[in-house]
Amino acid sequence: MRKLLIVVDMQNDFVDGALGTKEAEAIVQNVKEKILSYPEKDVVVTLDTHEENYLDTQEGKFLPVVHCIRGTDGWKLNPEIEAVTKNAKVFEKPTFGSIRLAESLKQLLEWEDLELELVGLCTDICVVSNALLLKAAMPEVPISVDSSCCAGVTPESHEAALATMKMCQIKVN
Repeated sequence: MRKLLIVVDMQNDFVDGALGTKEAEAIVQNVKEKILSYPEKDVVVTLDTHEENYLDTQEGKFLPVVHCIRGTDGWKLNPEIEAVTKNAKVFEKPTFGSIRLAESLKQLLEWEDLELELVGLCTDICVVSNALLLKAAMPEVPISVDSSCCAGVTPESHEAALATMKMCQIKVN
């Protein structure tokens, strides 16, 4: 069985930029070590990707904080994470969960058995969205989340997202 690591949105704006938190900054080293524990070919990265019209989108109206605008420094991966993911497959996503990622992994599942582990930011938005989307697309694939490699908008919402994932048969380590 092939185990893939999905590194969700470890971008500057979520670590120490527009939407950064001290909790996000605190997981960078854990995420880097987790990435290094996987073969390069088994690491997948997502990038929250918005355009200049972000504030005109539905998300922008609910969260009016400009972030992860394509090509900006905030959109780029945190430098420590970027240094260890140069050969990773990257999925840009315009919203919380990546349908393209789920479709791609579902195709891969036709050829080999998979197990998925998710890490990254934010536990309570993009990590939980991708974990649930992947579980819905591939209900028999074991999916886990390493809580020491995730941070939420707040510590409370991080814990709530972990509880939600547990209830949906996603293993939380």
